[in-house]
Formats: sequence, C-alpha cells, structure tokens
Amino acid sequence: MRCARTEGAVSLTWGLPSFQTPKYIRESIKHYLDADFDAGKYTLPDGMPELRELVVERHRQETGITVDADENILISAGNMQALNTLFHTMLDPGDEIILTDPCFASHIQQINLFDGKQVYWPLDEDNNWSLDLEVLPSLINKKTQAIVLVSPSNPTGKIFTREELIAVGRIAKQHGILIIIDDPYSDFLYENREKYFNLASIEEFSEHVVYLYSFSKSYAMSGWRLAYMVMPAELKQEALKVHDATMICAPRISQLAAITALSQPSDHKQRFETILNTRRELIHQRIEHLPHVFSAQKPEGAYYAFPRIIAPHDNARSFAIELLEKAKVGVTPGSAFGPSGEHHVRMAYCIDDDNINLAFDRIEEYLKKVT
Repeated sequence: MRCARTEGAVSLTWGLPSFQTPKYIRESIKHYLDADFDAGKYTLPDGMPELRELVVERHRQETGITVDADENILISAGNMQALNTLFHTMLDPGDEIILTDPCFASHIQQINLFDGKQVYWPLDEDNNWSLDLEVLPSLINKKTQAIVLVSPSNPTGKIFTREELIAVGRIAKQHGILIIIDDPYSDFLYENREKYFNLASIEEFSEHVVYLYSFSKSYAMSGWRLAYMVMPAELKQEALKVHDATMICAPRISQLAAITALSQPSDHKQRFETILNTRRELIHQRIEHLPHVFSAQKPEGAYYAFPRIIAPHDNARSFAIELLEKAKVGVTPGSAFGPSGEHHVRMAYCIDDDNINLAFDRIEEYLKKVT
C-alpha cells in the first residue's frame, strides 16, 4: 500500500502477474453472459457439479488419485478464502499451525484472525531453503492442527523434494494432523519440472492432506477469485458449513470461466512460464551485479527472488522504506514472511522486463550516492 501511494515508484512488491486472462476464457464468458440465463445466479455452496467433475479429472491426471466430486471437492473464492475457511473450521483459540519460515505473509495474518498460534519451522537457508526434517517432530504437540506447505515457495522460490515431502507426510500421519498444500505456482517450474512433487499423489496420506489449487496465477485469473479444495470427506462436511455461512458460493461467473479453463486445450501456461523464466534470469543477473548489496540463491520456481541484504542496514523494513523513499523502488521486507525472513527482501519478477531493469537501474544509481 505504501508503494502504491508513492508517486512514480516501480513496484517489485505485489505477486500480480502482468498477463491478461487468456482470450479463450474471456471469449467464453462473453458467450455465457449472452446464452446462459443463470450466469448471474448462485450455485450450490460447494460449486457447480460440472466444475467439480472437471476438478476430479484434473486431480486424477495430476496425481493419479481419484476423488469424489460430492465428497471431496469444494470450490472456493481463491486459495485465500479456502484457507480462511479451513482455519475457521479447525482452530480454537490457542490451537497451532506449523508454517515454514519464511512463509506466505497472509498465512500468518489469517491464523491471527482466529486467535491461533503460528509455530515457525525454520527452513535451512544454507541448503537453499530446504526443509529441516529433524526439527519438525519437536514442533508438534496436542494443540497442533496442521502444517501449511507452499511449493514452489512464496517467498523463496524453493521447490521441496519428493523425499522431503513424503517424510513430512509420514510425520503428519503419525501425529494425526493435516498437511495443507497451498498451490498457486506449480505451473511455474522452469528447468526444475522433474523436481516437483505433489504430496496429494500419495494414497497413504489422503486422509491427512488438503490440496488447494488456485486459478489466479496459472490462468491469470487473480481478480476472478477462484480455486478448488480437495479434502477428506469428513473435513469437507465441516468446512462447507463455514463456507456456506460466510460466502454461500464462489462467484458463478468465475466458475464458468474455470469450466472453460479446465475443459479446453491451451498453451498459455507454457507461454507464461517461458516469459517468467526470462524475467527470472534477468532479475537474478541484476541481483548478482550488486554483490555488495545482496546475496541471492536462484529461485527454482514461482516468481519471487528472496535475496539476503548484505549492505549495511538496521532491519529489512527500514531498508525497504529507504529504497522506496530514496530510489523510488518498492520491495517487500522479508520480516513480513516470518522471523527467518529478517535481513532479506522479496522481489516479484512477474512484472515486465523494462520495469525490472528500471528498478535495478534506480537501486544502482541511488547506492552510488550513499556508498
């Protein structure tokens, strides 16, 4: 918000893709608005049956696991609303959710809303932000409800390995807790596609995994607010009560767009990924050209860089404010993403090349004056 109010600032803060919603989706909505009398009406609380059946098929193709459209699928207004519903369903005051540290800042805020407690699971920065599996069991107690995972990660861009994730699944099953997989970025893997693994593909963990997929990034539908949840049947019954009471249903027009997205072939995701990979290479090169300011590991997926601040500074927040006020460049202080994020900044490279270059030109010019 502060960046948006700074006139002329270049923003690397917001994870909003620069892409337009693909034409085939936009054209289909024009048709629905003209031809579908019910396009502006409510749907069933858990979503349109046609869409839920398409989700079942997509989930089978992606994971090899067959779920039931009525028992296991709930259509939500984005992964944020999905997580809000889950936390509302499972948290009593003082209950705990384990978050990787760093983690997505909004996960922290949502847990706070329900008087829950975040338990931070520090990632191993020296090993490119890998999961520290030896630490995890010591974080679990009788108040622990779930572990939240994002892979590729926001803010680090880390892709957790198959071996790591299966180990997390076994620990969660042993302790009778859930793993919530928040997945906005699995279509942006670059050269690391073989490394990606979806824990929802292991039948053994089906009663302990909730998988959330967002259309926001992969389909450039962030403003449409649409996602789906794949979850154990008993949990869906309880979550649906919260969802119905607070949302009634996800927007029907957005569900119609998702029906098109899942039922028609398109190569836009490959195009998006190719463009983002070019931007990833660019921002990493620009960061490396400032070794006296930043130290960074190349992001493996998603579209964020998370460099450590090497330049003299008090804390990440003051450093970010200084860049905004003096260089007119907005970055997100890493402290927003948990204790391990301190002394880092997050830079989103989902903006165009010209603005990435402009941001770093300004940073370099400003630092010449003060160093």
